[in-house]
Amino acid sequence: MNRLERIKGCLLGGAVGDALGAPVEFLEWPAIEAKFGPQGIVDFAPAFGITGAITDDTQMMLFTAEGLLRAYVRGSSRGICHVPSIIHDALLRWLMTQDYPTAMPVSRDGWLIEQPELWSRRAPGTTCLGALKASSRLGAVAENNSKGCGAVMRVAPCAFFANAFDYASQSGRLTHGHPTGYLAAGLFADILQRIVDRQDSLEHAVTQSLANYGQKPGMEETRILIERVLFFFYEGYQPTPQRIGELGGGWVAEEALAIGLWCALTARSFEEGVIIAVNHGGDSDSTGLIAGHLLGVQYGAAAIPARWFKQLELREVIAQIAEDIERVPRDYCGYGGEFDHLIEQMYPGG
Repeated sequence: MNRLERIKGCLLGGAVGDALGAPVEFLEWPAIEAKFGPQGIVDFAPAFGITGAITDDTQMMLFTAEGLLRAYVRGSSRGICHVPSIIHDALLRWLMTQDYPTAMPVSRDGWLIEQPELWSRRAPGTTCLGALKASSRLGAVAENNSKGCGAVMRVAPCAFFANAFDYASQSGRLTHGHPTGYLAAGLFADILQRIVDRQDSLEHAVTQSLANYGQKPGMEETRILIERVLFFFYEGYQPTPQRIGELGGGWVAEEALAIGLWCALTARSFEEGVIIAVNHGGDSDSTGLIAGHLLGVQYGAAAIPARWFKQLELREVIAQIAEDIERVPRDYCGYGGEFDHLIEQMYPGG
């Protein structure tokens, strides 16, 4: 499988998991079971008035990708670039689409912000909103102690650029001040990068990522929970709605990552893993998105069931971002190359 197929699988897969979990995000398992039956939710259901609707998780993932692409253009054309600051600028554009004021001027250029479907509130997280609204300068770290999962759920695109761990954790820190909140984001991006760049199995990627970063100060909570997931996996324990609850609800970073990993490790297919990941009494769309990213990067976009793909909101925009992540570093020269002008219009380097 080529790199583009893995990138598309990752980004589209995450969005599918997000959309599947969206209608049940705030429901306890007994309520999900009562509404959808003993298997839980297995098909898209209406959320935000749309069937196949993405949430703030996928919105912020797209703007993170845009920031990374703009940073690549800026770094190539100017030679200097502080990547987290450019991602910060992109996340402030997302804040603009949520009809919230920004404390500093934000450019409205590029193609992504012009997509009308993005101008829609999809239960945005209060930590992300609060931190971004309070930003006084680009690149400033959040002044809170939150370890909510809002940093983890948006950083998958970092896996396709150099320094995945660093850029994911630094961009996570723009909104989440607790080390668990942003270091779990770094670990997630690193795991994805190992699968893409080295064709590692998920299990090997997780163990190698823990070997590299598990002893980092501030990683303790995440390491302990992921080691528990690996134990479950090696012992053959399958995730069920009740067992997933033993890891927590997924509202905080280390729980969301652990739940997504367990479901992806034990799944025999993309479809099975994503369904398991959303059927529990916690943050279903975020755990579905994490499992979808992990399974999609392994199996590619072709593994996504057609019934989901056809109904997925913004699928063309997500596919375009995936193609640009693969294409821009290959095609952009930075000094008037054949494709430079068009790329600069789509992803202005400032």
